[in-house]
Amino acid sequence: MTHYPPPPAALADHLRRLTASELSTAARVRYVGLLLTASAMTVIMTALLITEPSLPLRTSIAFAVLAAMGLSWTGFAAWVLTRKRILLGRHRIVAGYMGIAFSVVFCIGALAVGYATSSRAAVAAAAMGAAMMVVAATMLMRARRRFEQLSRRRAELEQQVERRQS
Repeated sequence: MTHYPPPPAALADHLRRLTASELSTAARVRYVGLLLTASAMTVIMTALLITEPSLPLRTSIAFAVLAAMGLSWTGFAAWVLTRKRILLGRHRIVAGYMGIAFSVVFCIGALAVGYATSSRAAVAAAAMGAAMMVVAATMLMRARRRFEQLSRRRAELEQQVERRQS
């Protein structure tokens, strides 16, 4: 068994801070909240879809789409919570893409309803969907930047460890 000298204190502290930020209790609590909320929404939408067969077709389609979105967020939260290693921000990138995709679906649906019914409320909802897309895209860009920073820092730390071992 090879024994390596301990890393410098500054390096060890930096690694602890990186690890704590990715595995913090507050982040885990938020993902548990997402898991519970998305699960509840999925159950409610599915129950309404199953127990109300006389709903109009477009309402049934909307409930099915919402149930699929809820199931997706449930799966995402479960994925994040079951990882035993640091995700290095990948989960935020995935969430950003999901946010954009679901905002686009919402916006298209609202525009379709607005077109079919000439409803101003549906057009206003589509505008809100566009705002949600902007927010999701901004969050995705921030997540990508953070992932790149973490990846660069990880490479630097790996090089430092390799140099110390040789």
